Amino acid sequence: MDERRKPYPFDEFEPKWQAIWEERQLFHAPNPGEKGFDPSKSKFYVLDMFPYPSGAGLHVGHPEGYTATDIIARYKRLRGFNVLHPMGWDAFGLPAEQYAIKSGQHPAITTRENVAKFKNQLKRIGFSYDWQREINTTDPRYYKWTQWIFLQIYNSWFDPARNKAEPISTYSGKNPDEVRLAYVADVPVNWCPELGTVLANEEVVDGKSEVGGFPVVRRPMRQWMLRITAYAERLLKELDGLDWPEGIKLLQGNWIGKSEGAEIDFKIDKSDQKIRVFTTRPDTLYGGTFLVLAPEHSLVDLIVTEEQWPAVREYRERTARKSDLERADLSKDKTGVFTGAYAINPANNEKIPIWIADYVLVGYGTGAIGGVPAHDERDLEFAKKFDLPVVVVVQPTGDEPAMGFTGEGIAVNSPIIDGLTSAEAKRKITAWLEECGQGKRAINYKLRDWLFSRQRYWGEPFPIVWEGGSHRSLGENELPLVPPPLEDYKPTGTAEPPLSKAKDWIRYSEKATRETNVMPQWAGSCWYYLRFCDPNNDQRFAGEQAERYWMGGEKPGGVDLYVGGTEHAVLHLLYARFWQKVLFDLGYVSKAEPFQRLVNQGIILGEDNQKMSKSRGNIVNPDDVIDRYGADAFRCYEMFMGPLEQMKPWSMRGVEGVSRFLARVWRLFMTENQGGDWELSAKIKEIDASKAQQKMTHATIKKVTEDIESFSFNTAISQMMIFVNAFTGAEAIPFSSMRAFLVLLSPFAPHIVPELWEKLNGKFTDARGDITEQSWPSYDEQLLVEDEVEIVLQINGKVRDRMKMPIVATDEEMKTAALSNPKIQERIAGKTVGNVIVVPKKLVNIVVD
Repeated sequence: MDERRKPYPFDEFEPKWQAIWEERQLFHAPNPGEKGFDPSKSKFYVLDMFPYPSGAGLHVGHPEGYTATDIIARYKRLRGFNVLHPMGWDAFGLPAEQYAIKSGQHPAITTRENVAKFKNQLKRIGFSYDWQREINTTDPRYYKWTQWIFLQIYNSWFDPARNKAEPISTYSGKNPDEVRLAYVADVPVNWCPELGTVLANEEVVDGKSEVGGFPVVRRPMRQWMLRITAYAERLLKELDGLDWPEGIKLLQGNWIGKSEGAEIDFKIDKSDQKIRVFTTRPDTLYGGTFLVLAPEHSLVDLIVTEEQWPAVREYRERTARKSDLERADLSKDKTGVFTGAYAINPANNEKIPIWIADYVLVGYGTGAIGGVPAHDERDLEFAKKFDLPVVVVVQPTGDEPAMGFTGEGIAVNSPIIDGLTSAEAKRKITAWLEECGQGKRAINYKLRDWLFSRQRYWGEPFPIVWEGGSHRSLGENELPLVPPPLEDYKPTGTAEPPLSKAKDWIRYSEKATRETNVMPQWAGSCWYYLRFCDPNNDQRFAGEQAERYWMGGEKPGGVDLYVGGTEHAVLHLLYARFWQKVLFDLGYVSKAEPFQRLVNQGIILGEDNQKMSKSRGNIVNPDDVIDRYGADAFRCYEMFMGPLEQMKPWSMRGVEGVSRFLARVWRLFMTENQGGDWELSAKIKEIDASKAQQKMTHATIKKVTEDIESFSFNTAISQMMIFVNAFTGAEAIPFSSMRAFLVLLSPFAPHIVPELWEKLNGKFTDARGDITEQSWPSYDEQLLVEDEVEIVLQINGKVRDRMKMPIVATDEEMKTAALSNPKIQERIAGKTVGNVIVVPKKLVNIVVD
């Protein structure tokens, strides 16, 4: 769009108002006790999931959620709230480290450049962030407190009697390291030799790293773990008080995966060892015809026979190349190897074979399952493939076949519990197992402890030292612990992390050495919402008064509104909730939940209806859209595309359509004089609005208010389009209606509105003050009541005209008005009226000969 064709001068006033906001710091939210803080106002904390600043910058999909939160933030300010609306950077991560490996440039430099690019793009869109609160997870002033929080976790244990974390000093056992919430363990991990680091399951795709596509293998390694499993029940139960989408709550619940059942001990034949199995269906114990262990299970090496060892070893090597997600895929062909060993089924004392199979995961349950092929689909596939016995032990009460039946029915072929319902059978056989000392009631969770180590350079170093095989924490006065400079950032080629190259840094003392792993990228995002409350506090991660104010309120969660993508529906939310609960238990924060209301925006696809990506060449840069149409048009189109939560394709024609709407807004207020300059329209006057104009204004106030509250931004914009159409062409435009309209439009189009408001200020004294200082308009329900109705006028059933009538008009009044209508009189002249049919509030039909 060239200069001559710009429908309104957005390129002139958008930078102007952004500079004014910056100069006046209009969106800074003072903390309690600071200059400008108004204690009479309620608080509203609205937060975006802060971005990772990649080198590519933003594409048009990223600002969708940011635009929604900015509309809410601006709206809440106009409603009289103290609004906290901050932005920062989740800046540790593999991409910056990979670039450092290739270029030799320190990741901090890359990160700083990327942040500058992102920040400039966000500012161009006109977001009302409090930039005085900007944080960066790679800033030592920030990760000092990430390390400090880790130390609080490290120096705590979970007291099951009190169902909360307590300082480790309160633990009366012999070995505190056994119960710490942060501990060290040898665990099987996704190891990527090329990247030289451990990867989370979601960072592995088809056996390769998500970054770079390098091969990934499973191998045991010494890792730092966080004991999130201690909080499984609280993480599950305390979801109830949160205003989150039910689908997200379900995902969280499924990830935690609570199951009630029994743990059963199977004695290994010709051995003193036992295999413990968890099952939700102890009533099917008589149908157990084999056991399956995870290939990594510690007992495999003890029980495998000499003849089976080569096959077991080869199978384990193949399994190590698969991710947990691949192994758990229900649709894949079942594989496994017999160990040569047998166990004894405690129900019938029969010998059953012990196999290993990759679909059993060492991290879930006990790493062993009892195969009941008649009543489990996966076990049945396995039994059929390896010709293992199948015994029916549950009879359906309906017409379904017993073979493969997985529901509840009546126990059969089970001497102790024959004839009992499944529920009764579960209770009885569990009690029998407890009496015999061969089992017990148990609750199991799918949730595993959080693997918290990464073998990288670009991450928070652990504030831990090792001495004589034991670990201990650094003193708080030694924080932040900053990673040392390295000559190169390449992986060591072994399991040793890059920090192991910094020999002088590692040497803490003559006897002690530093931990060389770093924390995962998740660490900084677990608590950033707390730092935003008080980002410049050097004495505490957040001041008590500031935390209590911004995270306060009657509801369980502190942040009033949290908006982000569904890709973080499980892990980020779970991890942040875990950290928050530990800090709450230890008395450092006032709330047990971080986020009260959660909204997930949908994905914006490319114009080809495909997900935006470099490889598809369908990425749209917001800078290009703003250059052509302006930031207000960009913002309004992002919200006008459809419901916020839905997936939708980008359309430049759609942006152009919204741009035309804003041009109509501009021309409603402004006219172009003969010299080509814009001036305020002479049609806008201090006059009373007509009845129709008054009704349209109040209907728009009501609709936009309700739509903002319900996140229906697209229909709010539609209503404002209707408003503009209604006033366009009017001979006289009441100033009062235009003033109310500008306040309604301001959260959506924050640049054009202050420009027009300033023009109004030049003429009308009643418009004094900045638009940001105005109050949100209220509407009068009485003005929205329909007191007139349109009546259809027919002659012999054919529509001839329409007219307005009072809604209280009687049949006789409607008849009289219809017969007096000039068009009707013209058509019935000289004819005999036989009958007049009146349908109240709808029509009058005149029957003529």
